[in-house]
Amino acid sequence: MKSKTKKQKRRIRYDRIIFFLVIIILITSCFTYLINLKISNIYISNNSFLTDQQIIEIAEISDYPSTLQNMSFQIEKRLENNIYIKDAKVTKKGLTRVYIEVEENRPLFYYDYNKKTILLDGQETDDTFIVPTVVNYITDSYYNAFIEQMSKLDISILNRISEIQFSPNDVDDNRFFLTMSDGNYVYVNIDTFNKLNKYISILENLPNKNGILYLDYGNNFEIIE
Repeated sequence: MKSKTKKQKRRIRYDRIIFFLVIIILITSCFTYLINLKISNIYISNNSFLTDQQIIEIAEISDYPSTLQNMSFQIEKRLENNIYIKDAKVTKKGLTRVYIEVEENRPLFYYDYNKKTILLDGQETDDTFIVPTVVNYITDSYYNAFIEQMSKLDISILNRISEIQFSPNDVDDNRFFLTMSDGNYVYVNIDTFNKLNKYISILENLPNKNGILYLDYGNNFEIIE
């Protein structure tokens, strides 16, 4: 009787070992499958300055690597470490589909005073872009306010500005003179900068001739003969 009982106990333990081995094999297989599961699709949104490919390269996923070795928070960190990206939100669907939404830190203007390109958040870079050139020094008391107002301009309007000159006078110590790419000139100040976003609609009600638009006070237009 004792011998039979011992054999039964041994058989039960052996069955358990097989069971646990099967479980371990299954877990290992699943882990191996998941660790080798690659990113299949990448979707980029809210970018205008950076191309989709540039963002993918900054995120270091251009070769569609393992999805588990590139978690959402890791991709976000890589993106936000780049000077041209203010914020990034990365989500995954079905493990392999990656969705990236960015807030760009796009270039605003080239500051000839210090030979730097100024970005949306005020950071400076040596890289050059097709942006308006500020041709002279802006006093410290208005520099940050100027950056803030420039950041509020529609990109379509920003692209129409060729040069900007800080041009204070006896009446207005924060006046700016803008040379537009269409041949017009515009005066604005810090308080009226936002009027530039209506530049196109203002021109539609003016003579079809080049001139100087005074947006610093009113909407007066002086035709250049």
